[in-house]
Amino acid sequence: FGKDVRELTLGEAAFLAGIIRSPNRYSSADRKPERAAEARDRVLHHMVENHVIPLEAAQAAKKAPLRLVSSGLNTGAAPYFVDMVKDHLLDRFPEPELVSQSFRIYTTLDPALQRAATAAVEIGMKNVDALLARRYARQRKKQPNEPVPEPQVAMVVLDPRTGEIKALVGGRDYGQSQLNRALARRQPGSVFKPFVYAAAFSTVVDGVGPVVTPATTVVDEPTTFQFDGKEYTPNNYGEQFHGTVTLREALTRSLNVATVKVAEQVGYGRVVEVARQIGLDPRIQATPAVALGAYEMTPVEVAAGYTVFANGGMRAEPVFIHSVVSADGSTVERVEPRTRPALDPRIAYLVNNVLQDVVNRGTGAVVRTRGFTAPAAGKTGTSHDGWFAGFTSNLLCDVWIGFDDNRDLGLSGTAAAAPVWAEFMKRAVALPAYKDTKAFALPAGVTSVVIDPDTLQLATPSCPVTREEVFVLGTEPTEFCFRHGGRMVTQTPTEGWLSRIFGGDRSKGQEASGDANAPTQVGAAVQPGDAPAAEGQGPNAAAGDARAEGDKNEKKKGLLNRIFGIFGGSKKDKDKDTSKRP
Repeated sequence: FGKDVRELTLGEAAFLAGIIRSPNRYSSADRKPERAAEARDRVLHHMVENHVIPLEAAQAAKKAPLRLVSSGLNTGAAPYFVDMVKDHLLDRFPEPELVSQSFRIYTTLDPALQRAATAAVEIGMKNVDALLARRYARQRKKQPNEPVPEPQVAMVVLDPRTGEIKALVGGRDYGQSQLNRALARRQPGSVFKPFVYAAAFSTVVDGVGPVVTPATTVVDEPTTFQFDGKEYTPNNYGEQFHGTVTLREALTRSLNVATVKVAEQVGYGRVVEVARQIGLDPRIQATPAVALGAYEMTPVEVAAGYTVFANGGMRAEPVFIHSVVSADGSTVERVEPRTRPALDPRIAYLVNNVLQDVVNRGTGAVVRTRGFTAPAAGKTGTSHDGWFAGFTSNLLCDVWIGFDDNRDLGLSGTAAAAPVWAEFMKRAVALPAYKDTKAFALPAGVTSVVIDPDTLQLATPSCPVTREEVFVLGTEPTEFCFRHGGRMVTQTPTEGWLSRIFGGDRSKGQEASGDANAPTQVGAAVQPGDAPAAEGQGPNAAAGDARAEGDKNEKKKGLLNRIFGIFGGSKKDKDKDTSKRP
């Protein structure tokens, strides 16, 4: 308590008396105040029973907080991780048995990764300190005496295939604070958004509601949502809106209003259902705010949730102990990796694929500018804190940065957390055990097609800009870009290629009045008398008539003209810059 024994209060003295019989259990009382209160209150109860103090004095002592003072503990290599192991053992085994048995504990910790994590946090937090110093320097013009507070950090590193925690940082200085922030509940912000889009894409396999794909569009504009008799008006970061965008673009740019629209269309309850199916906190509620990560989670919980996207829909439970072995060599506890199906692997891949765009060109692109080049996917998050959660094929890392008192950090996840993640991952992939990172493979039941980003239909050789898009098989577009000579696809890819050169039976395509898999729009409604939008919505009736007329004219062409029509037109460079693609 940092005071002379004669200055101790009744509650402080009771606490010291209460920890004598189990000093190991209560040595973590500064991190777990409920344990400190337990020791104190037990002694106070006995003192009242034995008429040593009156009941009123005991009640007053119980209300007074216990303010434990750090004594500058030995930090070691992974002190917060060791505390997790210690707390587990105290919950699992009686303390006398722990003291007498000389157990050997085998953990999942990788010392090389732990050193990389510690170094990355030290370097990254210097950058955060500098950003905050500049921010508070500007504020001092209005508030001259405003001190610069010290932000805290947590990092969780695990193998997404097994859930084994390989490294863990719970704060900047264990000697100053033993609070393990990797286990502290905070609002995840936009780090939660991938779970919203997982719920949306799941409509494809659930058969509930309209089919939603990464190419589905939504209008990103100022919007007030009605829920439970109340209004909810979210804003985008930077108060910028982008009009009609695909869901891929909405997640890549981390657009708040668009994401709430997606959640509203799918159903807030369905978002919560999918989140719980993945194993996230059961206290998450079905409200508009769920779409923007308003419900608290711990960094360890976030990391566990992201294993679903990194591991083909399989959730890996976090583990940090392999086994506990007694002095005679017998195994008294063995912890096996626990994985379970939590999300359809096709849906997990769709989200994974969009998260790759976040890293390559979206809000997480800072990790590329910081020099990390391996195949990766991830998501930034900004609440009162800054977050970044991302993964390669064999390693997942989650970073949180914020203040212990929950004041606003004032820095985005892009500025604060993503650089720390990049610094760690650069060091990690340089290690022999983690350098073999692989591109994320397309699973069975998912197809990748080349589309025109403006019409969201299959690209033709005449489309000036193209990009790849992924779909659950059967939901991909079946018409070629109507702006650049497109038509309905009614054959296999090989048959279609030959028929476009030599002709063939296209009656089915001519009879079709529209594309069953045409891009849809979230939250769009056609009013009576309105004409359907052509762009991003599939062909309308007029466009269909125009194509039919074009088909009649094409039949009059000769073989050479048909070949020219496919391979001719505007010349394109195969390496054409597609930086403007969504």
